Amino acid sequence: MRKLGLIGGMSWQSTAIYYRHVNEIARARLGELHSADIILRSLDFADVAEGQHKGDWEGLADILAAASRDLEKAGAAALVLCTNTMHLLAGHIEAAVPIPLIHIADATASAIRRSKARNPILLATRFTMERDFYRGRLQSLHGLPTVIPDEAARLEIHRIIYEELCEGVIKPESKRRYVAEVERLRQQGADGVILGCTEITMLIGQDDFDIPVFDTTRLHAEAAMDFALRGELPARQKAEA
Repeated sequence: MRKLGLIGGMSWQSTAIYYRHVNEIARARLGELHSADIILRSLDFADVAEGQHKGDWEGLADILAAASRDLEKAGAAALVLCTNTMHLLAGHIEAAVPIPLIHIADATASAIRRSKARNPILLATRFTMERDFYRGRLQSLHGLPTVIPDEAARLEIHRIIYEELCEGVIKPESKRRYVAEVERLRQQGADGVILGCTEITMLIGQDDFDIPVFDTTRLHAEAAMDFALRGELPARQKAEA
């Protein structure tokens, strides 16, 4: 089994879910008492969130590059950045270390391509919904367009992530808000839902919808274990490797 280096803490709520997923997958695939061989570098999310909202992406790039080098030096064979939003800085991580970064958008795209969905909704932080690093990668590398909520809905989705989910707070009214937004966009032609923030899996999931739901946290964990056990990267990365 190859050793995985996880960059987590953004937030620790979803990093805990990652930890459970990779170990459950290891046990399911290998049986008995097997668990994942990982090194976790967990950051202080208060510092990260402050940098995000101040727009200090250069400073955040330095933090992630340093964490990546720490994990590579500790023996990690690949990196797993346990957040969608911070993949905005994926290129800085890839420039900092020689080991591969298992990209969450590629793992998500592989699952979408295996489904019938071709026009999925992207629910995420405003950074992920509004900037091109994630939607652009899905479109340019995988041929997958995405639908995003309008500005008012984006603000509310973002608020719920930072003020509730990242603090482990689950409110029924927030779930209803997310479900209602998906239904509104579905009426406009959307045919799937990307849970494009790793905390959203705490609030909604496949049981809430009758269209495909793509849980990026689980999909990323599965891609990480594909590499750990078989040396396989998500499809696009395999072509680039």
